[in-house]
Amino acid sequence: MQNVKKLHIQALVAVLCFVMIMTTIVSSNTDRKLLNIDYSDLTPVAQKEIDCLADNIYYEAGYESEAGQVAVALVTLNRLNDPRYPKKVCDVVKQKVNTTCQFSWVCLKLGKLRNNDVYESARKVALHVYSNYENLIDITQGSLFYHANYVNPKWKLQKTVVIGRHIFYKESI
Repeated sequence: MQNVKKLHIQALVAVLCFVMIMTTIVSSNTDRKLLNIDYSDLTPVAQKEIDCLADNIYYEAGYESEAGQVAVALVTLNRLNDPRYPKKVCDVVKQKVNTTCQFSWVCLKLGKLRNNDVYESARKVALHVYSNYENLIDITQGSLFYHANYVNPKWKLQKTVVIGRHIFYKESI
């Protein structure tokens, strides 16, 4: 009987520790202060960066959910923190390795044919993610790569998450 009581107490302590850890995580995530910046308040240089990010969101995930759009923006910005990629959003978006574009729409030279409502939504997401990148939870789990679910590039990467029609990856540690 005494062993059963010890087991119950150990289980109770484990549950309480789990609850305390989860409460700490949730409260730290909800305490993050997010900025609400207007596009018109930005410098011309920052506006260009937002426009490049919005173009990437529009062409890669414009008709995806907001989470899908945020995920594309996060991958784009995650690359800024990796020494193998350029340090400006526009340079990351337009980057080519040999003749291969990092984002396929760039090589297709799609121009400015846009659904204005969808583009404005992409630009709002771009502005929000760009302004709050350091304080957002990375729903891609640090991904630097993704592809549409209808292609199979056979990458030797660690799959992190599927959001909408995209599968996200990072390099294995």
